[in-house]
Amino acid sequence: MPKHLDDLIAAAGSPVRLLRDSQSRTALAARLPAEFTNWRDEQRSWRHSAVLFTQSHHMADLVLRGTDARRLVERLAVNSVADFPVDMAKQFVAVGPDGHLIGDNIMFHTAEDEYHFVGLPPTINWIEYQAQLGGDEVELERDDDSSVRRGDPRFYRYQVQGPRALEVMAAATGAAPPQLRFFQMTRFTIGGKPVRALRHGMVGTPGFELWGPWQDDEAVLAALLAAGEPFGMRRSGAAAYHTNTLESGWLSRPVPAIYTDPALADYRAWLPADSYEATAPLGGSLDADDIADFYLSPYDVGYGRIVSFDHDFIGRAALQAAVESGRDRARRKVTLVWDGDDVERAVGSMFHPGLGAKHFNLPLSRYADFQHDRVLLGAETVGMSTIVGYSANFRAMLSLAVVDAAVPDGAEVRVVWGEDPLSHKLQVEAHRQVEIRARVAPAPLDDFARGEYRRD
Repeated sequence: MPKHLDDLIAAAGSPVRLLRDSQSRTALAARLPAEFTNWRDEQRSWRHSAVLFTQSHHMADLVLRGTDARRLVERLAVNSVADFPVDMAKQFVAVGPDGHLIGDNIMFHTAEDEYHFVGLPPTINWIEYQAQLGGDEVELERDDDSSVRRGDPRFYRYQVQGPRALEVMAAATGAAPPQLRFFQMTRFTIGGKPVRALRHGMVGTPGFELWGPWQDDEAVLAALLAAGEPFGMRRSGAAAYHTNTLESGWLSRPVPAIYTDPALADYRAWLPADSYEATAPLGGSLDADDIADFYLSPYDVGYGRIVSFDHDFIGRAALQAAVESGRDRARRKVTLVWDGDDVERAVGSMFHPGLGAKHFNLPLSRYADFQHDRVLLGAETVGMSTIVGYSANFRAMLSLAVVDAAVPDGAEVRVVWGEDPLSHKLQVEAHRQVEIRARVAPAPLDDFARGEYRRD
């Protein structure tokens, strides 16, 4: 019986075959209904009033504390922690020795010698593994997401976002929120409970992320819902929640670059057979044989601005070499706005005889955690499209993609939708590939999210 990731790779023959035929369902927010009202209004609320996102169940938490906690963070993060005081947060970005992304999450500096990481499993697993190698005086407390954990989470976590978010927060706390810069932290009292808060803008407008011990969840939630009612705040279900990244521009699920590097053989032997890295499905029309063809660098997804060479970290030499050779400028992250007529024809094929296009779930249309569809310009493949879904705010199908840097904004490209050959994933039915035109646009697509909200 396979016990670890490397056992599964050996049995499947390659990482691509393992993940492409994974029998796991595409990950969605656990313990959260698909809709509280309807996903169209829930999407519109983050642009026109306010939205309450529930993040208590679908992400992993890892608390790292000890005299060597900062030293471990420095060894793993591409970004600098030289100026990182308590009550600040950063986008923690980790790469492998080859400079390709393992993943990212939010890192909170919650106390002296204490850091709290929140996000998807690849970075959480990587930090835990590195901490267990020894040599650092650190302690770990891990709380997995609710699809894995038995019982309640240790922390509740909510976000209040949207143009009226600050009014909602004022009503919930009884005072105007403090003027904080992006990723600064503060404390509130909500529903009679102490609450920690992060100034965040997940949908491109000022808002707050709120968390505290699980036993306070009901009181805080009730107070937030009461405060938000006069301002038209809606709760977001899982269906709308996973599409907000299409507007904010966060490419949320890169393939973790841990499957091929010989230097990471011990890590693959450490990851269990039921880990995210061993079970998350890979899908789309980009049917490469080498898993490395799906890897991304921090520069590909827009993290070049936070890469810092003021400290030594895993992957530093590879990233420096990329800068020196110009490979850091080879690709860029964009939004693809899919042609409505082409999408309409593809969706409409289900109402006619014969083999139709791959089914579009709405609003989130990716059918694999690691969604990778070919992007064509003429006859040439110029990139890959990842997470895709419908935005009621832009009234369009959108996807986040990484394309060759020479492809300009405004260019018309084509996304190849569907698989050929078909994989054995549970969510893949018999279908035919279709090409859908798309317009290249900036990421984030929203002007304010792209240019202002990090600087307010």
